[in-house]
Amino acid sequence: MKRLIGFAAGAAALTLALTGCANYSQPAAPATTGAATTDATSSAAAPKLVSAGKLTVCTHLSYPPFQFKDEATNKITGFDVDLMDVVAKSLGVTQEVVDIDFGQITSGAVFAAGTCDAGAAAITITDERQAAAPFSDPYFAATQALLVKKGSGITDLPDLKGKTLAVQTDTTGKIYAEKNVDANGYEIKVFDDMPTGANAVLSGAADAAINDNGVMFDFAKSNPDTEVVKEFATGEHYGFNTSKDNPELLAAINKALAAAKADGTYNTIYKKWFGVDAPK
Repeated sequence: MKRLIGFAAGAAALTLALTGCANYSQPAAPATTGAATTDATSSAAAPKLVSAGKLTVCTHLSYPPFQFKDEATNKITGFDVDLMDVVAKSLGVTQEVVDIDFGQITSGAVFAAGTCDAGAAAITITDERQAAAPFSDPYFAATQALLVKKGSGITDLPDLKGKTLAVQTDTTGKIYAEKNVDANGYEIKVFDDMPTGANAVLSGAADAAINDNGVMFDFAKSNPDTEVVKEFATGEHYGFNTSKDNPELLAAINKALAAAKADGTYNTIYKKWFGVDAPK
């Protein structure tokens, strides 16, 4: 828990962090490139589920505030988890979350193996991923953000020349870092998950880390020795993915998301995790 010195100063800092995240973390319009727009009413068939009475959802921990294990309850929670609970409720089932390698979700391997019905892991929609496992309509917009230790003097990628940049494997942050490495002269260090990369900055094992802005702002809020110094306008959008062979589930997800946005449920969940109303 962050120790605050002075209520007014602490409140101002928290408001700034949430505002910074919210400015870039917006729900997108349905017509985003690569996103599915299947209407749930287009098929009378019920979605196929790997386990009767359950919506089995694959994720990759830990990625707060989207999906992570709450230490107090030992339960997996987060923004994505709450949204998929809405989907499960609309289907008359309960959600079961499976923690698995991120690349197995984005490649569609989890669906081919019959491990999960859907993926919910703050997954950026890309053409390659869409071809492997179709996405729902987008539900969140993100961009890349640079995390450093306070007082480091690093404010952008050029400041990392001769230094080390932490990235997470199989992510768009890693792709962005690789595209810009020659121009900026840093060394890329790959980590299996977001927390280990961010904690490498905290410990001094890496000079900076790049990942989605939502998780970087969340990490900096909990670790005041670090800060987000730069965001890069990568124009990313998250979607839930499914098997190519289960268009009925994709349609059901889209229908549940649309209903949640229409009746205010989406905004309630958004405000719960980000402290502000969802952008219109």
